[in-house]
Amino acid sequence: MTGRVGRAQPVTTIVGRPPISPSEEGTDASRRPRLRFLPRVNPVTRLAAAILVTTPLLFTIDWLSAAIALVLQLALFLAAGVRPSAMLRRCWPILVAAPLAGVSMLLYGRPAGTEYWSFWLARITDGSIELAIAVTLRVLAIGLPAVLLFLDVDPTELADGLAQVWRLPSRFVLGALAGARLIGLFLDDWRAMAMSRRARGIGDHGAVRRFATMAFALLVLAIRRGSKLATAMEARGFGARTARSWARPSTVGAADAVLLAIALAVAACAIGGAILAGTFHPVWS
Repeated sequence: MTGRVGRAQPVTTIVGRPPISPSEEGTDASRRPRLRFLPRVNPVTRLAAAILVTTPLLFTIDWLSAAIALVLQLALFLAAGVRPSAMLRRCWPILVAAPLAGVSMLLYGRPAGTEYWSFWLARITDGSIELAIAVTLRVLAIGLPAVLLFLDVDPTELADGLAQVWRLPSRFVLGALAGARLIGLFLDDWRAMAMSRRARGIGDHGAVRRFATMAFALLVLAIRRGSKLATAMEARGFGARTARSWARPSTVGAADAVLLAIALAVAACAIGGAILAGTFHPVWS
């Protein structure tokens, strides 16, 4: 009996990431910014606390109220376990936007007092300097809690709270949840487009033109993906106007009351301090 001997196939070894031990997994989790005490707080309570802290600052333009609120916020977040490096990493857009807003007020704010410099429409006076400081501090005091209070919030838990605690319409809640889930995909798409352009040799020239082209492509991709997702959600019954059940219950407790009390205290200290010092300046005056 004769047979045909096949050629031996080479053995392929697949090299992958070794399994993560429990100690390593705990180390990776510890590197993420976590907030002490806040994991027990419902995400919608964090949203309410951010609104309570920032809303009073929108009705006054004095520098002292914003400074008091900012100092108290920094102290509370540091006490909650947020490292300064995590603050800088998460809040760098606010740190960039605040000085820009201050410069615009410095040059084009309402002139008052001694004039130090002027050129055409731009004038630097005592009033514009005070307004620039107040606006810069106010942007920081409003943006800081809006970012740091949601460091470790799961979008699904936030959606559960909006639907079960705040009783918002399920269509709105599910749509917002789907949109939040797509944000991470947009970041991945942006990186993929940048790598694709670099691989074709067109990614290192014309930064402005490259940004405009990639932004338009991302917009088109977002519209297509959003329309497909909306159609798929409608086909699966997410748009039905019926009573909907939720897999995970969302409740509030004592920790939520404590956070709201802290938020009210910060707002009261900021506005009260400005009133006592005589610097309180409402926007309508």
